[in-house]
Amino acid sequence: MRKSGPPKGLIAYLVLELLEEKPRYGYEILKEIRDISGGHWEPSYGSVYPILYKFEEKGWTERIEREDEPDRKYFELTDSGYEELEDRRASGSEKARDFADVILGFFHVYAAFSTDERFEIPDLEGEWRFDEEFSAWVVEQVVRHHEHYFDNDFERIEDTPEEFYERHDVEHDDE
Repeated sequence: MRKSGPPKGLIAYLVLELLEEKPRYGYEILKEIRDISGGHWEPSYGSVYPILYKFEEKGWTERIEREDEPDRKYFELTDSGYEELEDRRASGSEKARDFADVILGFFHVYAAFSTDERFEIPDLEGEWRFDEEFSAWVVEQVVRHHEHYFDNDFERIEDTPEEFYERHDVEHDDE
């Protein structure tokens, strides 16, 4: 179970991947991450720029000057930056559960706002609501994205979480 926010190291990993593609400046990285997330998430300046400066201190990136944009701070990967990226790629599969925990956790909170009598969130005209119809829309969007990225029709999985974990030989936390 995650405490909050994106999986630890996610933003740093994305910064390395994006810098492998080409030298970039901070705001360009923010916009690219927003695009990758379909416009649903954009890290703050306060998270990306410290990462860029930390990478520079560690020798993973270096600033480059561009005559066409002298006021921007562009960063590019160094040889040790490419090595760090390879190390992070190798350990990246360990993050899959963290991603799922974030997605499922936020959806559970959304559904709780819709159904738990302790929450009294009024419906506002012209705004999203915490109700069954909007909850179904969120799930529909997830299914559509699944079908888009994996190029197949979504099929329901009847396994309980325990059965799914066992079938895939994944350790299950009993929290």
